[in-house]
Amino acid sequence: YKDNIRQMWVDPEGKSVSKEKKTEDDLLVYLHEEQGEIESYIIPVDSRGLWGRILGYLAIKNDGATVAGFTVYIHSETPGLGGEIEKSWFQKNFAGKKILDNEGNLVSVSIAKGAVKGKIPEPRYNNFVDGISGATLTGKFLSAGLKETLVEYEPLSIRFREKVTSQ
Repeated sequence: YKDNIRQMWVDPEGKSVSKEKKTEDDLLVYLHEEQGEIESYIIPVDSRGLWGRILGYLAIKNDGATVAGFTVYIHSETPGLGGEIEKSWFQKNFAGKKILDNEGNLVSVSIAKGAVKGKIPEPRYNNFVDGISGATLTGKFLSAGLKETLVEYEPLSIRFREKVTSQ
């Protein structure tokens, strides 16, 4: 962790802020670095769930558009239903998904109600993961929380897409 992850704060415009000068409007972000190069940035997710908060992390590749990974570390969802959000089989489906549509607009990555194929138009497949049977509301709440988080971090994502990641 200490060799590859660096914690930092960004202001609402996505610019780096020193820890000493951060305000309550600034956002926490983790940079995953290998050999001095940023591979991805990791943002905390705090979403409503069916029975309580869902806390996790969403990693975005340094292109500012592709999900590198997703994990949930705290939730109160029903075991065997919404609780499946903590399982690796569900979380691994986020890797490679896009937070932008084909026109480059932020649309987030969402959880479909059931399987993506047959429910979602094909041009949007890259923006959805298969839902969990019996956990429609968990998927709905988590999808909304992911979008809210990504909207908040969009200025940082734009800086990565434009390759402007320094001050």
